[in-house]
This record gives sequence, C-alpha cells and structure tokens, in this order.
Amino acid sequence: MKTALEGNLIFMVIEYLGILSCGLSGGLAAVRKGYDIIAILLVSWISALGGGVVRDVLLGQVPPSGITDKGSVIVTLASGLVVAVAHPEISRMTWSMLVTDAMALGSFAVNGTAKALMCGTGGMTAIFMGMATALVGGLLRDILLNQVPAVIQDQHWYALPSLIGCLLTLASTRAQQHGLYPARVDMALDLAIVALVVVLRIISVKFDILVPGAVDRRSARLPLNDAQLARAIRHLMRGRSNISVTIKHTDEDTGENPDTNSDTKKGRCSKRLDHRPLWGTRFRER
Repeated sequence: MKTALEGNLIFMVIEYLGILSCGLSGGLAAVRKGYDIIAILLVSWISALGGGVVRDVLLGQVPPSGITDKGSVIVTLASGLVVAVAHPEISRMTWSMLVTDAMALGSFAVNGTAKALMCGTGGMTAIFMGMATALVGGLLRDILLNQVPAVIQDQHWYALPSLIGCLLTLASTRAQQHGLYPARVDMALDLAIVALVVVLRIISVKFDILVPGAVDRRSARLPLNDAQLARAIRHLMRGRSNISVTIKHTDEDTGENPDTNSDTKKGRCSKRLDHRPLWGTRFRER
C-alpha cells in the first residue's frame, strides 16, 4: 500500500536522499567499530529501512517495504558500499549529512503517519507509527553497535521535529479527508511539513538549541515529615475498630527490631521514627 506522496517525484527524491544519508551514517558507525563489509551493509540497511520495517510489521503490511521496495534496498546497499571505501571523506561532510539526515527525519515521519492513516488506524496510533518510521532505524542501529541511542543522547531537536511533523501530517490528512481541500493541496502541505522538520532540525544544531531536561533542584520540599505523616495515618484510622496501624523499622545500627523494645505499639508511633523514612508501614486486620 502506497501513500499519495510516494507517487510525487519531489518527495521520492527527498526520501531517497534520506535513505542514502541514513545508510551512510549507519555504515560509517560500523566502519568506526572496525566491522567487516557484511556488517557494514547490515547496519546501513537497518539504519535506513529498519523503522519502516517495524512500522509495516505493526500495521500488518507484510512483507514490509524494507525488503520489497527494490529502489530503497538498492540505495541502502549502495550507501554501505560507498561508505566502506569513502569513509574518510564522508566523515568530513558534517553539514551535508546533517541536512540529508533531517530530510530523512521529515520524510519518514510524514510518510509513516500517512501510511498508518491509510490503513485505518486512529490518530494516536498514526503518530506512533510516524515516530517509529523516523526514529526506530537509528535506535536499532545504536543498540546493535552497543551505543547510547542518538534519540536519547542528542539533546538537540531530533525527536521533537519528527513529532511536530507527525502531528501536522495528521491534521492535514484529516482536513483533506473531510473535503476541506483537494489531494493536491494536501500533497503540497506534506512537502511543506518535511521542509519545516528540516529547518527545525538545522536551526537547533546551528544555534545549539537544546530540549530542556529536568528542573535543577537540590532539596526536597515535602508537606509532611515522617512523624506528621504517621499522625495523619492514625487520625484517618481513628474509629476504624477493625484496622490497626503499625509502623516498623529495623534499627540499622544494632539490627534489632524496635517492636522488641516496646518503643512501637499498635496505634502509637515511636520517637525514633522522627528522623527515619516511613518505609515498612503495614495495615493489618485484627
């Protein structure tokens, strides 16, 4: 099953350039590991077409296009052979590889989302399929080479532009299905979405724009400490004659159980809990 974009000459050129770039980057990673030519070809194929294979298998479109599309397979194998010979030159083509890789990111995201929608999936499933098409190939490559996946390691906009592309593809396809504009307009919008993904990726790398991480905090602010939480539990359990609360802690210094010293009793909290975490809280039926 082919999408409308797969019959568009411009999109096909962009997609094949993306496949070539992914194959070159995968093969280059294998060359740097010192692997043989078979491993280089395998890693090139996985990098370029692995995401599409996973997508097609999940959608039930078997055999997947990664082994039936002769053009894609030939381009992938050719990229592996090229990088096996010209890897010193390709290593220096940083920006060219970045641009073509961004083309692959955009075209794979748009094509994967559109193909999932053609198979009758829901919007959320289509977005996941688009993200899988764009990202899983590189993920499998890095796992195969025992590396931290680029989608995790690279803090620049990588997965984010592909997510934006999937969302915009979903919106434009739904609008076209509801008759808001003809298929030609939808095709032009899809090409514009690919261009947007490319621009976002390049801007992120050029100006070193990173995806924010966790908030930098050094201390915890909790509404209740252990003693207050224990009192709150006793208050909640008050009047429940069939439930008792026992908070038990093993003394880490002596190895003794506080219950043996009668410091902790049913419904009462020992003073030694004031500076200990509230682990080991048990609710027991009488």
